Amino acid sequence: MALSREVEAFIKEYVKDLGEDNAAVFAGAGASKSSGFVDWQELLRDIADEIGLKVEIEQDLIALAQFHVNQLKSTAKLSRKIIEEFSEQAEPSETHDILARLPIRTYWTTNYDTLIEDALGRAYKVPDIKHSIEQLNITRPKRDAVVYKMHGDVSLPSKAVLYKEQYEQYYKTHEPFVTALSGDLISKTFLFIGFSFTDPNLDYVLSRLHTATKRNHYCFMRREVILPGDDEELQRYKRRKQELRVDDLKRFGIQTLLIDDYAEVPLILAAIEARFLKKTVFVSGSAEDFGTWNRNEAQDFIHTLSGSLVKNNYRVVNGFGWGVGSAVINGALEMVYASPGRHSEDQLLMRPFPQFPSKGRDLKTLWEEYRQRMISLAGVAIFLFGNKRDETGQVIVANGVIREFEITLEQGRIPIPIGVTGYAAQRIWEQLAPKAKDVYRDMEWIIPMIEEICVEQANRAKLVDKIITILQHLGK
Repeated sequence: MALSREVEAFIKEYVKDLGEDNAAVFAGAGASKSSGFVDWQELLRDIADEIGLKVEIEQDLIALAQFHVNQLKSTAKLSRKIIEEFSEQAEPSETHDILARLPIRTYWTTNYDTLIEDALGRAYKVPDIKHSIEQLNITRPKRDAVVYKMHGDVSLPSKAVLYKEQYEQYYKTHEPFVTALSGDLISKTFLFIGFSFTDPNLDYVLSRLHTATKRNHYCFMRREVILPGDDEELQRYKRRKQELRVDDLKRFGIQTLLIDDYAEVPLILAAIEARFLKKTVFVSGSAEDFGTWNRNEAQDFIHTLSGSLVKNNYRVVNGFGWGVGSAVINGALEMVYASPGRHSEDQLLMRPFPQFPSKGRDLKTLWEEYRQRMISLAGVAIFLFGNKRDETGQVIVANGVIREFEITLEQGRIPIPIGVTGYAAQRIWEQLAPKAKDVYRDMEWIIPMIEEICVEQANRAKLVDKIITILQHLGK
């Protein structure tokens, strides 16, 4: 899918905010619709029928809910409607899954369903759910993300914010939520997904922000649909109204990303994930023997490479391979401690392999799971050396490194073998070279650059610089 210039610029900025831990998401009803849940119009269809109104005609659905409460003198039926519609199990959509995998620590939603927290759980993250004022005062240990459900949760439908009187009093009854959202909107870059901007509660908060902050936020909006029966005057009217709506959102710092179809949203999010992952590098390798390299030379190379990755703001993932892991750690940490203001220990992700069977699973199964998860954290995998001793004491190619290369291809990551280091790295290049154009599709420029670091006569003193150059080209 070809992306517009505006979307490309947004992706670049949002990836930067992700790297700086400044990104947040606000999910509206549209974000849950693809998973089978209803939007506001569908939620209130039966409610409208009961009081003699048609949901298709009504513009103010919050007022419609209020009319129903007024007539029945009870909120019980509205609460039951929430239970009926949102208690069913539904799978998070691709949009939810991508968002959960990204390093986003703050989620806001007006939805009652559990799709966001379910997706975070599938991504092995711990969500801290806030759907009541009391929960705002409690911090869940080891949380990875906070999910603010400002209108309530399906587990407590009687407390859900549903009708107009609740919205009118929200700033009093839920003041801590308003304060928290206002703070996040000032300090973080929000991406609004599946939101119509007609929510009176959000409008209340946004109306107080356009004079307090100049921070940019983003939202997806589908281009106005022109129907076959629309005459020219109606077409112009629709386009003009959308232009005015887009311009009005700028008062709140919200930049609108116009798309032709909401099916484009997961594709754009996938592009964000791919670009972000290119800033994380998995270093695969092990070494009982360093071949044509002497030990000190090889260790210095690995040390320098790891430090240079951190220096150039990459995150490094490593499984602590024998003969390689220590040099990766030392090189990365040396750079972190040399410039603590610029770099962080978070740039080094060590994932030592388990050494004993666990919970009925053998080591082979556990190692496969570890490899899958480690490589999923990165967008690029570097392969160096890769050997071990067999039962007879002979040095052989490490099949674990070969498996990591296979997983790299399976997950659609970018492999960079440093063939000049020999063993598994060299074998990987021998496998890659004949099909390089298929593996490096749409980036054939990388093939001669990798070839330079795989030939036997490669200049070892310039290896690190060449690898960093390749990574920087990938990030453009």
